[in-house]
Amino acid sequence: MPDNSSTSRIFDQALAEHMAVLEALPSQRRILEQIASEMILAVRMGGKILWCGNGGSAADAQHLNGQLVVRFRHDRAGIPSIALTTDTSILTAASNNYGYEHIFQRQVETLARKGDVVVAVSTSGNSRNVNLALEAARKLGAVTVAFTGKGGGKLAAWADFLFEVPSSDTARIQEVHVLAGHILCEIVEAELMKEPGEGPGSAGDDVRSALQSQLPKN
Repeated sequence: MPDNSSTSRIFDQALAEHMAVLEALPSQRRILEQIASEMILAVRMGGKILWCGNGGSAADAQHLNGQLVVRFRHDRAGIPSIALTTDTSILTAASNNYGYEHIFQRQVETLARKGDVVVAVSTSGNSRNVNLALEAARKLGAVTVAFTGKGGGKLAAWADFLFEVPSSDTARIQEVHVLAGHILCEIVEAELMKEPGEGPGSAGDDVRSALQSQLPKN
């Protein structure tokens, strides 16, 4: 049986750390709303969202991708979204031929188009393969988004929009990444379910201006 005092310490410490990073989340509300607006714009203009990450961040990328393609809270048309972490033939071929650092870059160069949104998830922000993915996305004119931990790492330099969890603890960062991702999924789903003309981005509108006008002012 686990030692009760040790178990209690682990539980209390994890909960306290989790609550501390959650308390900092409201300060990044505007960034999340901007990311959501870019995702909505991309889909309404016929584009898509691409996700990448390593390890637990790969799982988070796949999880959030699934919420968009299938459903989050509502039954509706699928939202065009691709997780670049799932095709083992592509991943192993790119690793074997070009090196592991190029596994996402190659897919971005092949699949991304101007106006798409490319999301790199990395707790450190220093993984070479996600940095190369955002670098390639920026060259193509895609919107680049980074989900990172404290400081953003090297990834911050390639991100148009940086969602930075103020922690250096991998577990706490990943917990907040999922929460932030769920918020994004709910916003994007709700907006894209609106009838034409009901919300920002209806035909004949300046889509980007309409979306940005919905954001709260600092």
